[in-house]
Amino acid sequence: MLFDTHAHLNADQFKEDREETIQRALEAGVSNILVVGFDEETINGAIELAEKYDFIYAAVGWHPVDAIDATEKDFERIEQLAYHKKVVALGEMGLDYYWDKSPKEIQHHVFRRQIQIARKVNLPIIIHNRDATQDCIQILREEKANEVGGIMHCFSGSVETAKECVNLNFHISLGGPVTFKNARQPKEVAKEIPLERLLIETDCPYLAPHPYRGKRNESAYVKLVAEQIAELKDLSFEEIAKKTTDNAKQLFRI
Repeated sequence: MLFDTHAHLNADQFKEDREETIQRALEAGVSNILVVGFDEETINGAIELAEKYDFIYAAVGWHPVDAIDATEKDFERIEQLAYHKKVVALGEMGLDYYWDKSPKEIQHHVFRRQIQIARKVNLPIIIHNRDATQDCIQILREEKANEVGGIMHCFSGSVETAKECVNLNFHISLGGPVTFKNARQPKEVAKEIPLERLLIETDCPYLAPHPYRGKRNESAYVKLVAEQIAELKDLSFEEIAKKTTDNAKQLFRI
């Protein structure tokens, strides 16, 4: 019973063996997968997979790197799809100051706009944050994102920042990096954050856990993330698997 709460099985990297990848996830004990769309093409792919497989759900949103490409029509479509029976969250959305494709003010506008839609349709949001923590948290506060809550996806910040996000009604999601030997912060976060606020993910095809680091990630490997968190929290694998799955189902109202 594992829930991969962030997967990009709609990505081109799975074009040749998507069905086999999904089958391997089921064999590894993955009971649910959330496929995330973040632009027109990947939103279509996420919806397609969610409609095809009972255990796959979709999130739809607009990525901050591509914020400059977002149009009013895109916002309208995200709002429209929010009422689709298999869409359980909006995102991924947020801020990314690492890549400079989209100016900050445009990223801020697109982020705020999506939070406003999420509050209107009452769905949780999935946050992408890269090198923009304080601005990200400020916008979440100003837009009252705590009313819908959501996920700090692939969290890489400090324990203090994680606690700040939890206080804003957000879950902390950990992926492959928690298994990396020298990844001090994710390991500390795994230990310190209450289990009822933790989720697990792969972000596949990216950020494969040890011992697959540097290779294509896939949903089956979320088991390695759960095993690492179990070790860090001194709990059984079964406890981590059950609780993180329950957390996800409660958040997504599944």
